[in-house]
Amino acid sequence: MTPTPIQNAPQSAVTRQALALAGVFQAAAVVDQLARTGQCDERAWNTLIRATLDTNPDSFATIYGGHHNNLRLGIDTLSAVMNRQHSDPAVMRYGFSLVLLMQKLRKDDAMMASLGERLTRIQGQAEHFGETHENVIASLGQLYQDTLSTFRYRIVVQGDPSLLQSRMMPERVRAALLTGVRFALLWHQQGGRRWKLLFQRQGIKKSLAALDGH
Repeated sequence: MTPTPIQNAPQSAVTRQALALAGVFQAAAVVDQLARTGQCDERAWNTLIRATLDTNPDSFATIYGGHHNNLRLGIDTLSAVMNRQHSDPAVMRYGFSLVLLMQKLRKDDAMMASLGERLTRIQGQAEHFGETHENVIASLGQLYQDTLSTFRYRIVVQGDPSLLQSRMMPERVRAALLTGVRFALLWHQQGGRRWKLLFQRQGIKKSLAALDGH
């Protein structure tokens, strides 16, 4: 699942890190929406799924569909976290937990290889059924369950129990978690490090604010 080295757009390293981290928090926000309401932001969902299926993007911007507003939910969520505004504790927990899960994944070469191989097969499904078809989502959810959920460190999703047990909801939640790890890997590839977050907070805030001017 290691992101293929990609041609970077003319954005600063901090901006690319901010966008990738916004992808992580977009996944976190989508997980929370699904768990609490059974629905989620469709544009955010589609962007996450497509980014995860595209393991060989032409450029950094290609990953999120070419326009940062495809990550709008994540940008707004991350901005609230970085500005210490009111933000949902569950979403914050999911976001930082996805980064921790990514770090554990990076130490497991066999799991990384397995994820890459199975994602290639799921891409074939997506070409046949469509990227967000329930068969594809079920496969992504199963992939998460077979790999990342086997770590001792697990992300516990809280929400409406009846919704979380409804048809396709476990698969959708797990697929969303997988997309968050995908963006966390991208963040790491762009130079993002957990220990740097405190020192880069102002830079990330400025980068996110600058995106709103375009």
